[in-house]
Amino acid sequence: MTTLMNIGEAATAAGVSAKMIRHYEQIGLIPQADRTESGYRLYGEREVSVLRFVRQSRRLGFSVAQIAELIGLWSDTQRTSREVKALAQRHLADLEEKRREIEQMMDGLSVLVKACHGNDQPHCAILEQLSRGSSAQHQPQHKPQLKKSRTKPDEPGAGASSHIDLMAWMRGVHLHQGAH
Repeated sequence: MTTLMNIGEAATAAGVSAKMIRHYEQIGLIPQADRTESGYRLYGEREVSVLRFVRQSRRLGFSVAQIAELIGLWSDTQRTSREVKALAQRHLADLEEKRREIEQMMDGLSVLVKACHGNDQPHCAILEQLSRGSSAQHQPQHKPQLKKSRTKPDEPGAGASSHIDLMAWMRGVHLHQGAH
């Protein structure tokens, strides 16, 4: 007989939050849970096993789409390990590219940090370099007021809102520059 758990117990057993379980159900990564007559979600060992699989896949940086593909492969007894390895190799290549990009960013930022005196004077080599090619007369006249993001840092989509807000601010700066 299968032991059934509520969402909190399943979350603890799988090492994920109840909020993430609801999110995974909402996006279709895991099937909707059975419910009691009063509407409480019920989970068995199989669902907890899949949630652990998702958690471990996320720790390795797999995207939700990749995890869905991995779950599909896991559930397919006719799969070949070649298919799984190919997916993992593509992910590894993507991570290698991201690492190269991060290393380039770190190298560039290190140069800027070393060039900045970090004293009480207004001159800053970091801002000077970032604004290279921009006229001082076109520097912004206000500080951006970013809107709060609806997602949390550990949720899918996190960071997208602030990126969009920054892009909107930059469009405003360009519009403001054109008005002068």
